Amino acid sequence: MGNYVVVLEAAWLVRDVDDIDDAMGVAISEAGRRLNEQAMDYVDIDIGVTGCPFCDAPFDSAFIAANTALVGLALEMTTFNADSIEHASRIAKKEIGQALHGVPLSVVDVIEVDNDTADESV
Repeated sequence: MGNYVVVLEAAWLVRDVDDIDDAMGVAISEAGRRLNEQAMDYVDIDIGVTGCPFCDAPFDSAFIAANTALVGLALEMTTFNADSIEHASRIAKKEIGQALHGVPLSVVDVIEVDNDTADESV
């Protein structure tokens, strides 16, 4: 059994915004509120990164059209005593998915960490 850091991407919809920075702030705030309601303060929230299709340069995952934004959030959590990478992914998707009901999630990355590193991050 191992410990894993799992990074999920969430597609967050923000309505009635004019500015991309406002949309990103609202998305992080709303996701944080929903996670905190479930006492999931161990989940880190950040703006996701998308690569430019032409030059591969990274940019924030956010897009506005008709005062509605789609913001890609990166959600990171550590799972403990998982049997495999797939098991760690399922644990993270289940826990975060229950708090963020109705929000599309996908696994971006899973990294195995040793016990010493995982204990320090808690």
